[in-house]
Amino acid sequence: METRRLGKTGMIVSVIGFGASEIGYQNVAPRTVEKLLNAALDAGLNVIDTAACYDTSEELIGQTVGHRRRDYHLLTKCGHANGLSAPEWSPEIVEMSLARSLKRLRTEYVDLLQFHSCGAATLRNDALIAALARTREKGMARALGYSGDGADALAAIELGVFDTLQISVNIADQEALDRALPAAAARGMGVIAKRPIANAAWLKSRWSAPEYERPYQRRLRKLNYPFLRGGAAAAVGAALKFTLATPGVHTAIIGTTNPSRWAENAKLLEAGALPDGDFAAIRARWREVARDGWGGLR
Repeated sequence: METRRLGKTGMIVSVIGFGASEIGYQNVAPRTVEKLLNAALDAGLNVIDTAACYDTSEELIGQTVGHRRRDYHLLTKCGHANGLSAPEWSPEIVEMSLARSLKRLRTEYVDLLQFHSCGAATLRNDALIAALARTREKGMARALGYSGDGADALAAIELGVFDTLQISVNIADQEALDRALPAAAARGMGVIAKRPIANAAWLKSRWSAPEYERPYQRRLRKLNYPFLRGGAAAAVGAALKFTLATPGVHTAIIGTTNPSRWAENAKLLEAGALPDGDFAAIRARWREVARDGWGGLR
């Protein structure tokens, strides 16, 4: 699988990473998670992204592939006092959250610790930023990042303390291409694209899709990309390749509970990159149709 350097972190990352929210929120059985993560690692993926609030996700990762720790870069997010509640921000919670995550993940450090979707006002709290920095000084985290969208992402970039940015980038969510990504590139930040295939929302009915996917469904109906009317695999491939062709993106985080998905995704990428003309057409359609309020989704 193709790899890229994740900005100033120096990490060499696979262009596809594993997003671990689904395995936690959906209470996936450990035996299935073991097959899923080992299949991903065996397919050449070397990025696993999780968070303190993804229910049992961290425990499942530690339990099933903790013994393969040298095979992957481990990313998590902090800011939740009990692991499931709404974010709570204090220096004590930042350090407590990471210590708990390390225990769950069965590791002595994470490669990247990210602030999780906090607002600009929180980012201006010097004590919080100092607590984040201490996790690196103590060797608990090797790099520091921010995960979020819109004006908050721009505030995080401008702060100048983060090594990476995790942000929504896909065919239905292109605000970052004009705003955050150029700013992040100017600072040498690594960029992790979340929701890189727009949750494949066009493949689901209006009634079966979770509430958080429905904005993408509405956008995609209006965008009406021709390639989405073809076969599912080809459409997913085009969507993924669009995200990976976006300047400044280094890796794309995909969640799944299907152990065979990684080989399928790798095969889609082996078929070749998205042609420049197709990328330009998707961008042109977005500029033509996108409306006020079509900002990045959390």
